[in-house]
Amino acid sequence: MRILIASDLHGSLSSLHFLVQKAKELLPDMLVLLGDLVYHGPRNPLPDAYDTLSILHDFAELKALGTSFTAVKGNCDAEVDICHLPFPVTESAWIHCDGLHILASHGHRLPERPPLPDHLPQGTIILRGHTHIPRGETLQGFHFWNPGSLSLPKGGSKRSYGLYEQGTFQVWTMDGCKVLEHTPAHLS
Repeated sequence: MRILIASDLHGSLSSLHFLVQKAKELLPDMLVLLGDLVYHGPRNPLPDAYDTLSILHDFAELKALGTSFTAVKGNCDAEVDICHLPFPVTESAWIHCDGLHILASHGHRLPERPPLPDHLPQGTIILRGHTHIPRGETLQGFHFWNPGSLSLPKGGSKRSYGLYEQGTFQVWTMDGCKVLEHTPAHLS
């Protein structure tokens, strides 16, 4: 299975257009959006091509690709915005593929490292955004994946997205450089 993953667009129309083109190029089986889709947030600068009305409208182009779609709510996603999106947005979502159990969440309500809530079994992949920093790491039997941000990268990282395929998670910059690759130990 091929999954295209993006997070923290924060209303950047250029980032959304990039994502649409990347989805057309890669033809993923699933598209996952990890929150903070529309509003730039009170502590962030305005992202490139910030345009709330256009981004709400242009998300329809992404949905129209016909790819299986999962979107979760971020801490900057207000009801007034997400009710205008052409797809449902949930608090979190489970993705089961290739023998993996992936919890997709924006991540602002989960710790960055173990201990994690008791209901999460060892081997779970925590797929999250929120920090705007790419990550692929295993800690105490849990796997942490973060595609970074397509619009407002932090920590010296570049604008990036994630790609999962055949057991491996990769983060790529918008200019085509692979930033990281992570495969859970039991799959390598």
